[in-house]
Amino acid sequence: MTDTAGTLTDVLIVGAGPTGLTLACDLARRGIAVRIVDKSPSYPRSSRAKGPNPRSLEVLADLGVIDEVLAAGSAPLPMRKYRDRLPVMDTDPYADSAPTPDAPYDRGWLIAQWRLEEVLRDRLAASGVHVELGAEAVGITQIARADGETGGGGETGGHVTVTFAAGPPVRARYVVGCDGAHSPVRKLLGIGFDGETHAEQMMVCGDVALTDGVLDRDRWHQWFDEDGAVMLCPIPGTPSGWWFQAGPERDREGRPLAPSQDGFRRLLTRHTGLPGSHLTDATLLSTYRVNVRLADRYRVGRVFLAGDSAHVHAIAGGLGMNTGIQDAFNLGWKLAHVLAGRAGAGLLDTYEEERLPVAARTLDLTSERLRATLAAIRKPGGGLDSAITPETAGLGTGYRWSSLAAEDRDAPGGQGPEDGPHSGDRAPDAPCLAAATGAPTSLFRTFAGPHLTVLGFGPGSRTALREVTAAYGDSGAVRACRVYGAGETPGTEAHALIDHQGYARAAYGVGGSGAVFVIRPDNHVGIVAPADSPRAVREYLDRLHRADGAVGMVDAVR
Repeated sequence: MTDTAGTLTDVLIVGAGPTGLTLACDLARRGIAVRIVDKSPSYPRSSRAKGPNPRSLEVLADLGVIDEVLAAGSAPLPMRKYRDRLPVMDTDPYADSAPTPDAPYDRGWLIAQWRLEEVLRDRLAASGVHVELGAEAVGITQIARADGETGGGGETGGHVTVTFAAGPPVRARYVVGCDGAHSPVRKLLGIGFDGETHAEQMMVCGDVALTDGVLDRDRWHQWFDEDGAVMLCPIPGTPSGWWFQAGPERDREGRPLAPSQDGFRRLLTRHTGLPGSHLTDATLLSTYRVNVRLADRYRVGRVFLAGDSAHVHAIAGGLGMNTGIQDAFNLGWKLAHVLAGRAGAGLLDTYEEERLPVAARTLDLTSERLRATLAAIRKPGGGLDSAITPETAGLGTGYRWSSLAAEDRDAPGGQGPEDGPHSGDRAPDAPCLAAATGAPTSLFRTFAGPHLTVLGFGPGSRTALREVTAAYGDSGAVRACRVYGAGETPGTEAHALIDHQGYARAAYGVGGSGAVFVIRPDNHVGIVAPADSPRAVREYLDRLHRADGAVGMVDAVR
């Protein structure tokens, strides 16, 4: 590590997995001084997570790495199920699925975790930030105030010093522990991690190489028998690599054996009938046990938890890495706003307020999906597709309960209670045309970046958008965007869009009198207001950006 103990960085991230890297990329693009460290002496080559779900793909698109992610991976594969070594069914969980105007990604993406981390590290390096390896956190000291030192957001001083097993300490205004289920940061903070371990629900995992041509690489092969199981999924971007998952071998007393290459060969032969010699290599061997745990708190002073350090749950549904990526996307803009002096420190309290309930629901959802999958595989033709539901896509996750959610329930004109997104919901996408050039674009492209976006539908939104432009101008904090209908004559406003197919108005449930939506930097709706209610929009933005430490969003339009 670089000896910078005498300097003060804005944010120190401990842990350089997908969660920490997502947060670092988001902060770096917002101009925040960020350092990211990891205890590993070299970049880990972990393949545990099989890839981002649709909501995480939206996050990665916002960060500007979606093309690299899609190129490095593959679409989810159809599943071939076997019983007694014979194929009994092929299932494609996404056969009837397709992207829609409001959701450009209708399925997750298969990509090895190590490859996703490479993509994110490259993106981070483009911002001049590099992961610092060999940094094991062993101590955390928080200083509430340091004389003469001023923090962002109207705060006076305060910082955290993190000490390491080797190398100099690091001083930062904020620290985020993204250091996994065994998180040293969480333990150093004394945060409880209540839950339970289901020791009987376990499997052995690893990356293996198989002889070319033994199995078709266009299928995820799944053998489920009464005495165990083997699952083999080809790893995208590799010529002969496969993800291997299986029920463990057991000794005569029924105790599970540790995973080994020879053990994997025996399991392969037992369940598939293939000679074990076709398994030519096995690495990254591990034993997975179902753990369901949730941190008591996500924050102690200036230190936060994100990802597996805050929550772990059943593997069913593939939500572990995805929940962490979305933790990071929620926290990043809030830290940046406070450090830039655009918001008071009270904004940071909304991170736990919003994300802890999401994690609690995720624990319930994944446990439910695990039970459904275990029941399904007892019958021929059952498989891992039982773990996939619309909820596991992540597109329905929102924060209607949050103090950042403010809404006039009678708005927009003609909008019923179930039409369009409410405050706290994920903001939908829609294809549009750029009013200035006529070039194809989308709402998501307008949202992408560190700013809030104010969407105005209908002529009545003109005043609200004009006030936003006058108040924030070219600060980069807020972008005003008029969305014109196909029959309207567009004006000359910057960022104006033409809803040429009507998809934007439909996605947002906008009636004839129009509406205004404030979209947060993490692509969730902040406020829904009538088009002729500039005061509600102005008060919401003022409250979000004030630097007195309070938030008070609930009363923004009451």
